[in-house]
Order: sequence, then C-alpha cells, then structure tokens
Amino acid sequence: FMFPMLIIGIFYLLVFRPQQKKMKEHQAMVAALRRGDMVVTQGGLVGKVHKVKDDNEVELEIAENVKVRVVRGSIAQVLSKTEPAAS
Repeated sequence: FMFPMLIIGIFYLLVFRPQQKKMKEHQAMVAALRRGDMVVTQGGLVGKVHKVKDDNEVELEIAENVKVRVVRGSIAQVLSKTEPAAS
C-alpha cells in the first residue's frame, strides 16, 4: 500500500509541481503585457504590443501599419519590456 502512494507522491513532485509553476509564471507574464512590449507568439510572430484590447486579446504590430489580433495565451515570450511611465 505504501509503495504506490510513494510513487504517486514522487510523480507529483517531479511532474505536476514544476508544470504548475511554469503555468503561473506564464499567466503573470501575460497579465503584465503593456503597450510597447516586444513579444514572440507561439506561432513565431515577433511584434510590438500596440494595444491591449481586453482580458483575452492583444493587438500586435508586426510591421509598419500591419496589426494582428492574438489571444494573450499565445504569447510565448516577452523580448523587451517598456519602462513604466514616470509620475
């Protein structure tokens, strides 16, 4: 009885915990997106955040006057952050 529980416990620590941590980090990164941030989507598009439309959508400028709408969850990486406005 103890051996299967031990295996499940080790599996949880080695697989599920790191995955949950990565998911939380990704959610925090996506929630912090702001206008001017350079990002890469999961599809490989590189662009600058032009507008944060709502909780689920971001408008990226991928070339001059070329804008695309993407789902926030598809942002894979933030290449550079804009500095906060001085108050």
